[in-house]
Amino acid sequence: MGEVKLVGTWVSPYTYRVKWALKLKGISFDYIEEDLCNKSALLLQYNPIHKKVPVFFHGGKPIYESIVIIEYIEEIWPHNPLLPTDPYERAMLRFWIKYAEAKGPSMWMVGEGQHKAEQDSLEMLKIIEEKALGDQKFFGGDNINMLDIVLGLGHWLEGEKLLEAHKLHRLHVWLKNFKQVPVIKEDLPDLDAMLAYLRCQREMSPATH
Repeated sequence: MGEVKLVGTWVSPYTYRVKWALKLKGISFDYIEEDLCNKSALLLQYNPIHKKVPVFFHGGKPIYESIVIIEYIEEIWPHNPLLPTDPYERAMLRFWIKYAEAKGPSMWMVGEGQHKAEQDSLEMLKIIEEKALGDQKFFGGDNINMLDIVLGLGHWLEGEKLLEAHKLHRLHVWLKNFKQVPVIKEDLPDLDAMLAYLRCQREMSPATH
């Protein structure tokens, strides 16, 4: 099927999305750690538009953007599916992914407008908790699906105090279940180290995002 490589960075939730998808499907791949403060020639050559990670290679061909990459992985390796087989359920899952992706960037806002961004993010998460998760263990029911992977950035939000139990109880329980899945548990960044790194980056580059 061609050689599989992934270029990413250890603090990026978008890199982990692709890692988790590959591991849940049992696909072997080579991982290349990227230093975004000193971007490699490989990254600049193969993602010249955004110059961001992750970049996924299959048979030497690069693909960008975590959602696009996971959709590609699902098409090439349909075993252990991450999307429902029912067309309506698949469409609704894509709707919730798009909703989370559209609303999600405000969660990382710092400085002016941060308080409103946190309130907006909390409201968005409440809607996802009520309408998409409900009383299920995972968004895919008993099994992880693509929406679980996308919202796996909840691990990062734990450090930002957005997924506290008293605010979003069902999402808080969901995240605990998600992080206990062996494939996920064995490949999570240390929260304290990650947040310390991100705080340092914010202080060094306050105008970047």
